[in-house]
Amino acid sequence: MTQSELDITVEELKAKLDRKENIVILDVRNPPEREICRLEGSILIPLPELPQRLGELDPNAEIVVHCRSGGRSLKATQYLREQGFSNVRNLKGGILAWATQIDPTMPKY
Repeated sequence: MTQSELDITVEELKAKLDRKENIVILDVRNPPEREICRLEGSILIPLPELPQRLGELDPNAEIVVHCRSGGRSLKATQYLREQGFSNVRNLKGGILAWATQIDPTMPKY
């Protein structure tokens, strides 16, 4: 699977949220980063904890993974797919892209 097939844009995610689609937003940043800004309704599982906390996620759910700019979330997306999660996508550009393109009032770091 190519990187572009793994990615979802912030515009695509916003459209899904606006349609009230049932999506799990997984934040793989560290707790201090989440204190600066977060996507409403997201769940926090820092990337280093993901292997131990897989049981908290539904393998059948549609999951969008995000971090600050897309690097850690891509690793998490690839890992989850290797573990049998088939409907997982990486938020391209991370929460920085969200803050830039969707919600300019969101703090950036």
